[in-house]
Amino acid sequence: MKYLKLIPLFLLFIFASCSGVRVVTDYDREANFETYSSFAFFKPGIDKAEISDLDKKRILRAVESSLAEKGMNKFSNPDLLVSIFTKESERVDVYNNNFGWGGGFGWGGGWGNTASTTTEGTLYIDFIDAKTKELVWQGIGRSSLYRGSDIDKKDKRIRLIVSEILIEYPPVLEK
Repeated sequence: MKYLKLIPLFLLFIFASCSGVRVVTDYDREANFETYSSFAFFKPGIDKAEISDLDKKRILRAVESSLAEKGMNKFSNPDLLVSIFTKESERVDVYNNNFGWGGGFGWGGGWGNTASTTTEGTLYIDFIDAKTKELVWQGIGRSSLYRGSDIDKKDKRIRLIVSEILIEYPPVLEK
């Protein structure tokens, strides 16, 4: 009975660990990010992303919206080219539930191990200097993916992932 009180806490831990977006960014210290005010999507790079065209559109709309909030404009002769790349993998989390009585004496001994599997996606957003054609900034976000048929939930998840990545742009440069 004592263990039943721990079940809600255990479930909360499982769901909380799956909901976040883990973000890593990198950038060229020599790039002058103050000069970048316009962008366009880099079609050759985007075409290589191995996701549905509908999800590509969702990602690109989210990127465009996030950059517009930062004061950047979509333009045919841009300062930056934006490209995306995606990866998908299965994430397996194993939780050790060997708590309780017993200690090897053969009576009691806990619940054993529990494993959960989730599909995890990785989204790379690359900013390429349009003049030099060199990568100047990259944001990488890893998160569990929504696999249901509710389009609003899927759209919301993609917007969250993109916005969490682009919070880091432009980089805060050390002086």
